[in-house]
Amino acid sequence: MTSNVSEADGTTEATVSSEADRALGYEQARDELIEVVRRLEAGGTTLEESLALWERGEELAKVCRRWLDGARARLDAALAEEDEEREGGGRAG
Repeated sequence: MTSNVSEADGTTEATVSSEADRALGYEQARDELIEVVRRLEAGGTTLEESLALWERGEELAKVCRRWLDGARARLDAALAEEDEEREGGGRAG
């Protein structure tokens, strides 16, 4: 049985993967997720391969969700700022 922990620095493959995933852009993560889903739907993979694909898909979905949540927060902030400017402008004028 092999370990997923590096003896040199104590990092796990999951930690390294998560750090690499954070560097992925939304479009990259989305495109890879689409490919993972396509491969799962096509079948023909072993149980172990299918589980690995599913786990990768879950990580990619999290990356996409973080990007979308961040985009939503930026939009909400911009809209709130716009509303404040309108309300403030109406009182001053």
